Amino acid sequence: MPPVHSSPYFQVDNPAIQSLLRQTTKEKRSKSSSSGGLFKIFKLFPMLTSGCKMVALLGRPRKPLLKDSASTGTIFGYRKGRVSLAIQEDPHCLPMFVIELPIHTSIFHKEMGSDIVRIALESETKTHKKKVLEEFVWGVYCNGRKIGYSIRRKQMSDDELHVMQLLRGVSMGAGVLPSPNDKESSGDGELTYIRARFDRVVGSKDSEAFYMINPDGAAGAELSIFFVRAH
Repeated sequence: MPPVHSSPYFQVDNPAIQSLLRQTTKEKRSKSSSSGGLFKIFKLFPMLTSGCKMVALLGRPRKPLLKDSASTGTIFGYRKGRVSLAIQEDPHCLPMFVIELPIHTSIFHKEMGSDIVRIALESETKTHKKKVLEEFVWGVYCNGRKIGYSIRRKQMSDDELHVMQLLRGVSMGAGVLPSPNDKESSGDGELTYIRARFDRVVGSKDSEAFYMINPDGAAGAELSIFFVRAH
């Protein structure tokens, strides 16, 4: 796929996604490129063990920490498996979108070390009867590189339900989660996660973007997720 956007991190030849990128490009360039917020916590993963549960440290408040209209995004997976992405309009409700990405957790952790992570999901569906997030088959890009295809979940797996249940009272955070009982002795490694609030920007009926909100609005690393339906 030939690049048309000047960013070295994200290159997709779809004009719909370019309009979403333009809305934040100038603002992002003016901010510091130093790592901060949740990315800083995420980089501590090699130091974390199953005995250090960030969820326990964060607590589980009865009410959401933030009462705005932002969406909640969670990226999680076993260290020796692939990462999954879940997007919720309400952190207490089931996700409106769940997909296992074609990238291993260890590789995704390395991408997080770049301070800029842009994930793009592109659907080649020709009909427009569904909303863009209702499409099933997606080509997946990470920082400008195509990494494969994924299919949106119709139903969540037991592991995905387990993660959503553990994090339903957490608005943002990163760390290691307790594994389900039947996975404690498996060879998949620890179950890691990063969870944050995202600004949702609807570019058109064929494009949406989610921009991670750093804690307290501080400048820091970028995590953006783009959904585009090709024409």
